[in-house]
Amino acid sequence: MVTDTDAPTELATNSRNVLHSIVLVGGIGLITALCAYTLWGRSGVVTTCVAIVVLLLVSPRIAPEMILRMYGGRRVTPYAGAPLLRAVEELARRAGLPVVPKLYVIPSPILNAFATGTQGDSVIAVTHGMLSTLGPREIAGVLAHEMAHIRHNDLWVMNLADTLSRFTHFMSMFGVLLFLFNLPLIFLGGAPVSWLGIFLLYFAPTISSLMQLGLSRAREYGADFEGARLAGDPDGLISALQKIERYQGGVWERVFMPGRRVPVPSILRTHPPTEERVARLRAMRAAPVRQAVPVDGGAEIAAHYPLARQRPSYHISGLWH
Repeated sequence: MVTDTDAPTELATNSRNVLHSIVLVGGIGLITALCAYTLWGRSGVVTTCVAIVVLLLVSPRIAPEMILRMYGGRRVTPYAGAPLLRAVEELARRAGLPVVPKLYVIPSPILNAFATGTQGDSVIAVTHGMLSTLGPREIAGVLAHEMAHIRHNDLWVMNLADTLSRFTHFMSMFGVLLFLFNLPLIFLGGAPVSWLGIFLLYFAPTISSLMQLGLSRAREYGADFEGARLAGDPDGLISALQKIERYQGGVWERVFMPGRRVPVPSILRTHPPTEERVARLRAMRAAPVRQAVPVDGGAEIAAHYPLARQRPSYHISGLWH
């Protein structure tokens, strides 16, 4: 159960995650505003801000169910997946969501899970490979992690950051093309040029993209912490992360090419390194925050949602798959 010593840890962790997100979103927005100011001055900044707000308000929202159909997902029914649905309901209650997210299974052997939608209309999707590979505690940890993303409105935050980055990319391309078209006039001394502005416009997309990746990693840390608290079992999520990391390389790669995978620099990752995520989860209080959410029969549930049949196709390697 929760103790008084747990509160400072939770408050400090949540405050740190929120602060990281504010700084990164603010940084992305600042880069966008600087690009607009470089091109069109103060009026350009105001116009760009209005355009972003209007786009966020009027842009059509794709229903979560439509996204799942693209992946061939099937909705979990009480007949085939009652234990999973009970776990999702309990996690939604603990998270204080107004509506319980719908649960879908994607017929893929890849170990993956994701959430989409808003707090009032959301979907959690898990793959066949996830259900058939992870144990009950690990599945509960993964579901709680995705539930935390929905509770924190991470989908909306990342959409905001993506919209700002797209505007930055557009203004950067426009500014660089404008510079190239006026290059002869600039060399003849007929047009003043701000080299600092050109430098900013050229590197703005890269800086914005790196901040966006950092924002994604910050939201993952927050979802890990909140998910472990919702599930009441940090060890379940730790075990799931470690198992997913082991299975990502595939059996043949681990046997014939051990150590050959080139590590991705942390700054270029959408998710933090598994070792760092595990270390942060282990730093949580040993006593469970709540009673652990039970999930039984993941493999049995997966059997009701078999893998999609794929036609054999010839690969350049000479192998049929």
